[in-house]
Amino acid sequence: MPNKAAIITAAGKGMGLACARELYTRGYKLGLLARSESINEVAKELSAIAVQGSVTSKEDLKRLVDAMMGAHGRIDVVVNNTGHPAKGELLDLSEEDWHKGLDLVLMNVIKLAKLVTPIMQKQRSGAIVNISTFAAFEPSLSFPISSALRAALGGFTKMFADRYAADGIRMNNVLPGFIDSYEINEQIKKTIPMHRSGTVQEIAQTVAFLSSQEASYITGQNIKVDGGLTRSV
Repeated sequence: MPNKAAIITAAGKGMGLACARELYTRGYKLGLLARSESINEVAKELSAIAVQGSVTSKEDLKRLVDAMMGAHGRIDVVVNNTGHPAKGELLDLSEEDWHKGLDLVLMNVIKLAKLVTPIMQKQRSGAIVNISTFAAFEPSLSFPISSALRAALGGFTKMFADRYAADGIRMNNVLPGFIDSYEINEQIKKTIPMHRSGTVQEIAQTVAFLSSQEASYITGQNIKVDGGLTRSV
Protein backbone atom coordinates (compact mmCIF):
# COMPACT_ATOMS: atom_id res chain seq x y z
CA MET A 1 0.00 0.00 0.00
CA PRO A 2 1.39 3.46 -0.84
CA ASN A 3 1.88 5.87 2.02
CA LYS A 4 -1.56 7.12 2.94
CA ALA A 5 -2.50 9.81 5.42
CA ALA A 6 -5.38 9.75 7.89
CA ILE A 7 -6.86 12.28 10.30
CA ILE A 8 -8.52 11.02 13.48
CA THR A 9 -10.32 13.28 15.95
CA ALA A 10 -10.81 12.64 19.67
CA ALA A 11 -7.87 10.25 19.31
CA GLY A 12 -6.53 10.45 22.84
CA LYS A 13 -8.49 7.53 24.29
CA GLY A 14 -11.26 5.01 23.70
CA MET A 15 -12.46 4.37 20.17
CA GLY A 16 -10.44 7.21 18.68
CA LEU A 17 -7.19 5.88 20.10
CA ALA A 18 -8.03 2.35 18.96
CA CYS A 19 -8.69 3.66 15.44
CA ALA A 20 -5.37 5.48 15.45
CA ARG A 21 -3.47 2.37 16.50
CA GLU A 22 -5.27 0.19 13.96
CA LEU A 23 -4.59 2.54 11.04
CA TYR A 24 -0.97 2.92 12.15
CA THR A 25 -0.49 -0.85 11.95
CA ARG A 26 -1.85 -0.66 8.39
CA GLY A 27 0.78 1.85 7.33
CA TYR A 28 -1.09 5.15 7.53
CA LYS A 29 0.62 8.43 8.38
CA LEU A 30 -1.52 9.95 11.12
CA GLY A 31 -2.75 13.36 12.18
CA LEU A 32 -4.43 13.30 15.57
CA LEU A 33 -6.65 15.80 17.39
CA ALA A 34 -7.75 15.74 21.03
CA ARG A 35 -8.36 18.22 23.83
CA SER A 36 -6.09 16.48 26.32
CA GLU A 37 -2.32 16.92 26.51
CA SER A 38 -2.10 13.13 26.39
CA ILE A 39 -2.48 13.37 22.61
CA ASN A 40 1.19 14.35 22.45
CA GLU A 41 2.22 11.04 24.04
CA VAL A 42 -0.05 9.13 21.65
CA ALA A 43 1.55 11.00 18.75
CA LYS A 44 5.01 9.93 19.90
CA GLU A 45 3.87 6.30 20.10
CA LEU A 46 2.41 6.39 16.59
CA SER A 47 4.89 8.78 14.90
CA ALA A 48 1.95 11.10 14.28
CA ILE A 49 1.26 14.80 13.96
CA ALA A 50 -0.71 16.02 16.98
CA VAL A 51 -2.89 19.07 17.49
CA GLN A 52 -4.29 19.73 20.93
CA GLY A 53 -7.69 21.25 20.30
CA SER A 54 -11.42 20.72 19.88
CA VAL A 55 -13.50 19.21 17.10
CA THR A 56 -15.85 22.18 17.54
CA SER A 57 -13.13 24.66 16.52
CA LYS A 58 -12.74 25.32 12.79
CA GLU A 59 -9.34 26.85 13.53
CA ASP A 60 -8.08 23.73 15.33
CA LEU A 61 -9.33 21.48 12.53
CA LYS A 62 -7.65 23.68 9.93
CA ARG A 63 -4.36 23.58 11.85
CA LEU A 64 -4.43 19.80 11.65
CA VAL A 65 -5.34 19.69 7.96
CA ASP A 66 -2.65 22.23 7.12
CA ALA A 67 -0.04 20.30 9.13
CA MET A 68 -0.92 17.05 7.38
CA MET A 69 -0.77 18.63 3.94
CA GLY A 70 2.54 20.25 4.78
CA ALA A 71 4.02 16.97 5.97
CA HIS A 72 2.44 14.47 3.57
CA GLY A 73 0.77 16.40 0.76
CA ARG A 74 -2.41 14.33 0.92
CA ILE A 75 -5.31 13.26 3.14
CA ASP A 76 -6.83 9.89 2.28
CA VAL A 77 -8.96 9.15 5.33
CA VAL A 78 -10.82 11.14 7.97
CA VAL A 79 -12.24 9.46 11.06
CA ASN A 80 -14.65 11.77 12.87
CA ASN A 81 -14.86 10.72 16.50
CA THR A 82 -16.19 12.90 19.33
CA GLY A 83 -17.17 12.88 22.97
CA HIS A 84 -20.74 12.58 24.15
CA PRO A 85 -23.32 15.38 24.28
CA ALA A 86 -25.11 16.23 27.52
CA LYS A 87 -27.67 13.75 28.81
CA GLY A 88 -30.78 14.38 30.89
CA GLU A 89 -34.57 14.55 30.94
CA LEU A 90 -35.75 15.44 27.43
CA LEU A 91 -37.31 18.84 28.12
CA ASP A 92 -34.96 19.73 30.96
CA LEU A 93 -32.00 19.95 28.60
CA SER A 94 -31.22 23.58 27.88
CA GLU A 95 -31.07 25.23 24.49
CA GLU A 96 -27.36 25.68 25.15
CA ASP A 97 -27.03 21.91 25.63
CA TRP A 98 -28.67 21.32 22.25
CA HIS A 99 -26.50 23.89 20.49
CA LYS A 100 -23.35 22.43 22.04
CA GLY A 101 -24.49 18.97 20.91
CA LEU A 102 -25.01 20.27 17.38
CA ASP A 103 -21.43 21.57 17.30
CA LEU A 104 -20.08 18.35 18.79
CA VAL A 105 -21.74 15.66 16.65
CA LEU A 106 -22.84 17.28 13.38
CA MET A 107 -21.09 20.58 12.71
CA ASN A 108 -17.70 19.00 13.44
CA VAL A 109 -18.25 16.63 10.51
CA ILE A 110 -19.42 19.44 8.24
CA LYS A 111 -16.49 21.71 9.18
CA LEU A 112 -13.90 19.04 8.49
CA ALA A 113 -15.65 17.96 5.29
CA LYS A 114 -15.38 21.54 4.01
CA LEU A 115 -11.62 21.44 4.64
CA VAL A 116 -10.77 18.02 3.20
CA THR A 117 -13.22 17.61 0.32
CA PRO A 118 -11.31 19.90 -2.08
CA ILE A 119 -8.13 17.96 -1.27
CA MET A 120 -9.82 14.62 -1.90
CA GLN A 121 -11.37 15.92 -5.12
CA LYS A 122 -7.90 16.72 -6.46
CA GLN A 123 -6.74 13.24 -5.45
CA ARG A 124 -9.89 11.70 -6.97
CA SER A 125 -10.15 9.56 -3.83
CA GLY A 126 -10.91 9.73 -0.14
CA ALA A 127 -12.88 8.08 2.65
CA ILE A 128 -14.61 9.72 5.61
CA VAL A 129 -15.90 7.57 8.46
CA ASN A 130 -18.05 9.06 11.20
CA ILE A 131 -18.39 7.26 14.52
CA SER A 132 -22.05 7.69 15.45
CA THR A 133 -24.30 5.59 17.74
CA PHE A 134 -26.85 2.81 17.56
CA ALA A 135 -29.35 5.33 18.98
CA ALA A 136 -29.25 7.37 15.77
CA PHE A 137 -31.99 5.21 14.26
CA GLU A 138 -33.52 3.71 17.40
CA PRO A 139 -33.76 6.88 19.51
CA SER A 140 -33.28 6.48 23.24
CA LEU A 141 -34.46 8.79 26.00
CA SER A 142 -31.20 7.92 27.74
CA PHE A 143 -29.30 9.79 24.99
CA PRO A 144 -31.73 12.43 23.70
CA ILE A 145 -29.33 14.92 22.10
CA SER A 146 -27.12 12.22 20.63
CA SER A 147 -30.12 10.31 19.28
CA ALA A 148 -31.65 13.32 17.56
CA LEU A 149 -28.53 14.94 16.15
CA ARG A 150 -26.82 11.76 15.03
CA ALA A 151 -29.98 10.91 13.11
CA ALA A 152 -29.35 14.24 11.38
CA LEU A 153 -25.76 13.10 10.78
CA GLY A 154 -27.18 10.08 8.98
CA GLY A 155 -29.10 12.39 6.66
CA PHE A 156 -26.06 14.57 6.00
CA THR A 157 -23.91 11.52 5.31
CA LYS A 158 -26.29 10.24 2.65
CA MET A 159 -26.44 13.64 0.95
CA PHE A 160 -22.66 14.02 1.03
CA ALA A 161 -22.21 10.50 -0.34
CA ASP A 162 -24.61 11.23 -3.20
CA ARG A 163 -22.92 14.53 -4.03
CA TYR A 164 -19.28 13.40 -4.00
CA ALA A 165 -19.34 9.73 -5.01
CA ALA A 166 -18.46 10.65 -8.60
CA ASP A 167 -15.32 12.36 -7.29
CA GLY A 168 -14.17 9.13 -5.67
CA ILE A 169 -15.02 10.30 -2.13
CA ARG A 170 -16.97 8.05 0.20
CA MET A 171 -18.64 8.79 3.55
CA ASN A 172 -20.07 6.20 5.93
CA ASN A 173 -21.17 6.03 9.55
CA VAL A 174 -20.27 3.39 12.13
CA LEU A 175 -23.00 2.92 14.74
CA PRO A 176 -21.50 1.35 17.87
CA GLY A 177 -23.59 -0.22 20.57
CA PHE A 178 -22.26 -0.39 24.12
CA ILE A 179 -18.46 -0.45 23.88
CA ASP A 180 -15.94 -1.37 26.57
CA SER A 181 -14.53 2.14 26.81
CA TYR A 182 -17.43 2.67 29.23
CA GLU A 183 -18.64 0.30 31.94
CA ILE A 184 -22.17 -1.08 31.66
CA ASN A 185 -24.13 -3.12 34.17
CA GLU A 186 -25.35 -6.69 33.86
CA GLN A 187 -28.92 -5.57 33.18
CA ILE A 188 -27.83 -3.74 30.04
CA LYS A 189 -25.67 -6.67 28.97
CA LYS A 190 -28.74 -8.91 29.08
CA THR A 191 -30.41 -6.72 26.44
CA ILE A 192 -27.54 -7.42 24.02
CA PRO A 193 -27.89 -10.73 22.16
CA MET A 194 -24.13 -11.34 22.51
CA HIS A 195 -24.39 -10.60 26.27
CA ARG A 196 -21.25 -8.44 26.26
CA SER A 197 -19.92 -5.05 25.35
CA GLY A 198 -18.16 -4.57 22.07
CA THR A 199 -14.47 -3.76 22.14
CA VAL A 200 -12.82 -0.60 20.91
CA GLN A 201 -10.72 -2.85 18.67
CA GLU A 202 -13.85 -4.19 16.98
CA ILE A 203 -14.91 -0.63 16.20
CA ALA A 204 -11.42 0.23 14.96
CA GLN A 205 -11.32 -2.75 12.62
CA THR A 206 -14.70 -1.76 11.14
CA VAL A 207 -13.44 1.80 10.64
CA ALA A 208 -10.26 0.50 9.00
CA PHE A 209 -12.30 -1.67 6.64
CA LEU A 210 -14.55 1.24 5.62
CA SER A 211 -11.43 3.35 5.04
CA SER A 212 -9.85 0.75 2.79
CA GLN A 213 -10.01 -0.18 -0.87
CA GLU A 214 -11.89 -3.33 0.15
CA ALA A 215 -14.87 -1.06 0.91
CA SER A 216 -14.57 0.93 -2.32
CA TYR A 217 -18.21 0.32 -3.32
CA ILE A 218 -19.67 1.24 0.08
CA THR A 219 -20.85 4.81 0.64
CA GLY A 220 -23.72 6.60 2.37
CA GLN A 221 -24.25 3.69 4.76
CA ASN A 222 -24.87 3.32 8.49
CA ILE A 223 -23.07 0.20 9.70
CA LYS A 224 -24.28 -1.14 13.05
CA VAL A 225 -21.61 -2.68 15.27
CA ASP A 226 -23.74 -3.44 18.29
CA GLY A 227 -23.78 -7.16 19.02
CA GLY A 228 -27.36 -7.39 17.72
CA LEU A 229 -28.69 -4.78 20.15
CA THR A 230 -30.90 -2.87 17.72
CA ARG A 231 -34.09 -4.53 16.56
CA SER A 232 -34.67 -2.82 13.21
CA VAL A 233 -33.70 -4.64 10.01
